Amino acid sequence: MFSQSLSFPSLRLLDVVNRGRARRQRLPGGATASAKSSPFFLQVGRNDGAPEFSNGDPASSPMSSGFIPPALSRADAVGVIGGVSAAATLNFLEKLAAGCGGEEGEGAPPFIVCRDPTPFRDFPSKKKGGWRSSSASSSSSSSSSPHGEGAESSSSSSFFQQDGARLVENLRCKRLFLESSGARCIVMPCQICHYWHREISDGCSVPFLHVGDCVAKQVMAAKLRPVEAGSNVRIGILASNATFAATLYQEKLQSLGLEVVLPDKATMEHTVLPAVEALRRKDMQGARTLLRIALQVLLVGAVNTIVLASDDLRGLLPRDDPLQKRCIDPVDALARSAADWVAQNSGESL
Repeated sequence: MFSQSLSFPSLRLLDVVNRGRARRQRLPGGATASAKSSPFFLQVGRNDGAPEFSNGDPASSPMSSGFIPPALSRADAVGVIGGVSAAATLNFLEKLAAGCGGEEGEGAPPFIVCRDPTPFRDFPSKKKGGWRSSSASSSSSSSSSPHGEGAESSSSSSFFQQDGARLVENLRCKRLFLESSGARCIVMPCQICHYWHREISDGCSVPFLHVGDCVAKQVMAAKLRPVEAGSNVRIGILASNATFAATLYQEKLQSLGLEVVLPDKATMEHTVLPAVEALRRKDMQGARTLLRIALQVLLVGAVNTIVLASDDLRGLLPRDDPLQKRCIDPVDALARSAADWVAQNSGESL
């Protein structure tokens, strides 16, 4: 069972929950959202003017009138859309706080977190097999198919192509809520949700960071040199779904002139997918062993670094593991970019 807490004494976390009837509230662009279906958290610094509830009752706040005033007024306020895993959202917040300075996160910006597990209940990743791909392309050519080679499983393919529309609508409502609440930058620490980043961010009035851009920024900042003389810098991508990996990372990295390598069919069938299945059986040792084999196979192909494009496999190896040090954690990259944005906008008021 996952257990994690944010224990930053300089931060105040308010759980604002509507315990009464669901209220339909008007959002920008004519959208509406139900307070009942979108629980959220407000986090502000001690002197940032947190919303006050008379008699300690949220129902007596300005929100009860049907009008939601901006909760945050600083130019470095961050809005966070939670994804499939609540643990990943909390992990991102800790990384963001650490990246903003201070031993106990006192440098963290004001932020609002909005997460509702309801739309994720039918995710293929919640079911046996997850985001399975029967094969993956090992080609690194920019002319390779943007969706990799091989057929996806019927459950993941259907969700990507059809059922995802309901999720997009839900996440767009959350994005509108965060904008109206005063967020000046929006992040989504869930790799799967980034498959629909373009649709969710369409019309957004503030920066909406894309995890693929953040990974590409980290790769370019590293100023990598080819492992083999006469070759290009090669970036491996380890994911359990070829379509997903191509959409988020492959196209962006190739556009920068980098060579991209995906696991071949045998590696997928004998190491990557069994590693995910072992993890779901709570066989941690088996999952780690299989992941190490998959990483070694890619490294033998002279890749410089490997993007762990699977929320299942992120954090599976210890941070001091030599193989882990050859990998890029996309959520780390997202948190680092968000912290950079905060540093550029901190100290300003709207």
